[in-house]
Amino acid sequence: MNNQTISKLLESSSDSLNSPIVPVILSGGSGTRLWPASRKLRPKPFIRLDECGNTLFGKTLNQLKNLNIEKVLTVTNEKLIFLNDDILKKHKELHKKTNYILEPFGRNTAPAILLAALNIAETVSEDTIMLVLSADHLIKDTTAFQNAIGQAILLASHDKLVTFGITPTAPSTGFGYIQYDPETHSVTAFKEKPDSITAQKYIDNGYLWNAGIFCFKAGTLISEFQKTNEELYNKLLTCHQNLRQKNEKSLAIPEEFFQDIDDISIDYAVMEKSEKVAVIPCDIGWSDIGSWSALSQLSEVDKNQNSITENTIHINSRNVFVRNLSTKRLVTTIGLENLLVIDTPDALLIADKKHDQQVKELVSQIEKKDCNKVEFHQTVNRPWGTYTVLEEDPHYKIKRIVVKPGESLSLQMHHHRSEHWVVVSGVATIVNGDSETLVHPNESTYIPAGQQHRLTNPGVIDCVLIEVQVGSYLGEDDIVRFTDVYGRK
Repeated sequence: MNNQTISKLLESSSDSLNSPIVPVILSGGSGTRLWPASRKLRPKPFIRLDECGNTLFGKTLNQLKNLNIEKVLTVTNEKLIFLNDDILKKHKELHKKTNYILEPFGRNTAPAILLAALNIAETVSEDTIMLVLSADHLIKDTTAFQNAIGQAILLASHDKLVTFGITPTAPSTGFGYIQYDPETHSVTAFKEKPDSITAQKYIDNGYLWNAGIFCFKAGTLISEFQKTNEELYNKLLTCHQNLRQKNEKSLAIPEEFFQDIDDISIDYAVMEKSEKVAVIPCDIGWSDIGSWSALSQLSEVDKNQNSITENTIHINSRNVFVRNLSTKRLVTTIGLENLLVIDTPDALLIADKKHDQQVKELVSQIEKKDCNKVEFHQTVNRPWGTYTVLEEDPHYKIKRIVVKPGESLSLQMHHHRSEHWVVVSGVATIVNGDSETLVHPNESTYIPAGQQHRLTNPGVIDCVLIEVQVGSYLGEDDIVRFTDVYGRK
């Protein structure tokens, strides 16, 4: 395409929003940069951003309104599928069109995107246009973003690998940069995260931030991947050919095929090597929310630049960000400056804003001492609901368990502990050995060690119960599952 052709194409970009596309949402993460709010089993896309309970994944789905969506493909960790599905259920039309590719563990963006492309080429067509989004990025200007999508679709329809370049607002050292030709929209170079002096030079020369948002035909991406990284392509093709049908909406990648896959980004694997890469410059209010300081810049503040949140009081403090995730605890500050205070029921982070990039390093240190604080919260999500550890000792543990309507725990057994269940609201159908009983509020059941048991919520409201475990070993791994509706081992 020559310059004139590109200009004419982009002038008609609004019409291209009617073209059918398949959004590919990369939804997962390690849960390190926004610790202690994020954990491995509840990473950044799923944490509550504000007092209204909004999540980054939910906001990502909002960006898909008014687009002609053929299907949605979400690539996520198999342990996180129910977190994705819970949020997608709030977007009913998108949920109907959603399928999943489930990874046993993360291997960066290149494997995830190629497997999505292979799936789309097989189930829809090679000419289908993919819009690749991260579930943990924030885009505030939906209109500007959809205009950029329209332009990207046009270039993608002419076999371009399109990336979205963000107009920089500051010389950030936390992002990669894109050098490009403004007339042809072709990318001339990708630049790694720079130091502050180099970042300023990049901005002075008109470079863009690399947002990690992409648009291309499935077939174009497959062809370029094979050209630029044939060995990895062949390994991933083997993974694709051996995908296991987990249920009607989900395909799982077998661990034995995935463990030898390179941990590599799509930029390194393809975009930096291909001659078909184009960029759409845009100003869409984008942030990757890569640190607590980044999130603090999006929060409402008082006259002293302190965050305004429920249950927070500041006296003689300046530029202090508080995120209170303990819900009821009052957090107060006196005479503090430039601090981050992140309060959760089981962990507290206090940090100088200048050092918030070291949170990832902190998590590595915590993992050596207490893996639980890195893996999950005091309240742990499960496909059937949640449980919260209220109190524990080497020989007993007390939990609050919430089972959603129509959901069921697995038929299971424990070797080392007995359990007492007291229903406090809702109703529960409990299988206990050979008996099955409907248990109402203020009624209880006792399950001895070694006995098969299961709880199902047959009602229309949550079933809430208090569980008291007593035994010589109370670890979550003391469980033998006989049957499970969620396909867990």
